[in-house]
Amino acid sequence: MRNIFLFLRRYSVFFAFIFLQIISLWFLFNYNRFHRAKFLGIANEITGRINTQYNKVEDYFSLKQENHRLLHLNDSLLNLLKTNFVKPDTGARMIKDSIPYDTLGHYRHYYFRDATVIYNTVSSSKNYIQLNRGSRQGIKDNMAVISSDGYPVGIVVNVSNNFSEAMSLLHVQNTVNASLKKGGDFGTLQWDGKDSRYLTLKNIPKSADVKKGDTVLTSAYSYNFPPGYMIGTVADITMDNVTGFFTLKVKTAANFFDLQQVYIIENLQYDEQVQLFNDTKKKIEQPKSNSK
Repeated sequence: MRNIFLFLRRYSVFFAFIFLQIISLWFLFNYNRFHRAKFLGIANEITGRINTQYNKVEDYFSLKQENHRLLHLNDSLLNLLKTNFVKPDTGARMIKDSIPYDTLGHYRHYYFRDATVIYNTVSSSKNYIQLNRGSRQGIKDNMAVISSDGYPVGIVVNVSNNFSEAMSLLHVQNTVNASLKKGGDFGTLQWDGKDSRYLTLKNIPKSADVKKGDTVLTSAYSYNFPPGYMIGTVADITMDNVTGFFTLKVKTAANFFDLQQVYIIENLQYDEQVQLFNDTKKKIEQPKSNSK
């Protein structure tokens, strides 16, 4: 306490000067319009700059909430795309329990749900992506998963109440139907387990007009992915002389090292399509096996 009084006594002249300076400035700005206007202008400029910097810091810490808000907004917009709806054949009577999207009779084909990646691997030969959505949120096996940029990244293979596990495209057992944007030739897309930046597209016919840089899309023949979503671009082309087909090295459009927000896509006609395929296969192939 004694040191405080000694400090004040030692610098008493300086403190008195500061006090009188503040009083004089107060009189100057309070009773002089010109100086008052100048002072308020400078004060507003200073506070404006401080508030700008504060807002930048505040915006940085609220990026997560803003990201989720935008993801929900994109989710709603994606569900309105015309490509998610189909028009039934008017030549035959068709009964559906669902409500048409519009007066033209378009019915929803695909439905999008947003999700957050909580676990993701890229270094194994069999990589998986875990999501924070499960059966309670309507997630089922065989639903497609795309990144927030709209690039395919995997397919749901297992579901719990609140979480789901997707088999990444970077999984040696995952195969996806894919096609070339130019020409429409299609083949089978798979990962060879080596470089996580590239996938392999096989069985592209020799007649296909394909060049490096061409775009590879999800195929209309896929039960999981809606058609027309960009998988990547052709990085290299090799010819298999035995089969006479091209094998394409495809650079992935999705960045698997930085997956954070994704969309889970449900094909609302998946069960019907798969059931028809299995029934047809059983109908055609079973009589042959019985006859033997």
